[in-house]
Amino acid sequence: MSNRTLIEWTEQTWNPTTGCTKISPGCKHCYAELMALRLQAMGTPGYENGFNLSLMPARLPQPLSRKKPTMYFVNSMSDLFHEDIPFEYLDKVFSIIHETKRHTYQILTKRADRMSDYFRHREVPTNAWLGVTVENKEYGLTRIRKLQDIKASVRFLSCEPLLEDLGVLDITSINWVIVGGESGSNARPMKESWVLSIKDQCESNNIAFLFKQWGAWGVDGIKRNKKTNGRLLIGKTWDQYPISHVV
Repeated sequence: MSNRTLIEWTEQTWNPTTGCTKISPGCKHCYAELMALRLQAMGTPGYENGFNLSLMPARLPQPLSRKKPTMYFVNSMSDLFHEDIPFEYLDKVFSIIHETKRHTYQILTKRADRMSDYFRHREVPTNAWLGVTVENKEYGLTRIRKLQDIKASVRFLSCEPLLEDLGVLDITSINWVIVGGESGSNARPMKESWVLSIKDQCESNNIAFLFKQWGAWGVDGIKRNKKTNGRLLIGKTWDQYPISHVV
């Protein structure tokens, strides 16, 4: 079965692959790696290889059996555009997405180059939202430019973990921005001014903005449980979406 999730901006997860490799600073304290190793130790099916990249063809049909229109985060435990996933396998993933127009699929990658290569001669399904991680300027800004070159119904950015002030962004043709701080014992702090800069730019450009969490470091710069730090930004929650959808 696909899995319910505590991720604030989606409803279900669908993992037709598991495992990944680290390619940028945002990967340093990967939650999926820790979870995969934990699931491996528990003997959970599908995680026999821990966090080594693994194709899961038996999971491909999962969305077909769900009749209720659902928001799926694709590959919460991997990166769909990992260089070791054959395009032929991606064709099977997107065939399922094409077939299930009732669902919406959120696909987030740090491998914008490979996503761009894949869609060079393929159309993006209208029910697939494409996103890139933007944790800092060095790695994130190039990903944004690659994403902007792909024709998709919704393009989004995930600035989580946000590791620095991103400055003035070119967010032309971006529909949604998610921002969040890092969690875990080794989390790196995020400053309120960095978040507000992104929020203000979203408002100026009529782009939906969602603040996911402070993470391990609160707005006051004190480290504590992320639930205690909460999700309030300047006194309110920000849960905007690019189209009407109840999560």
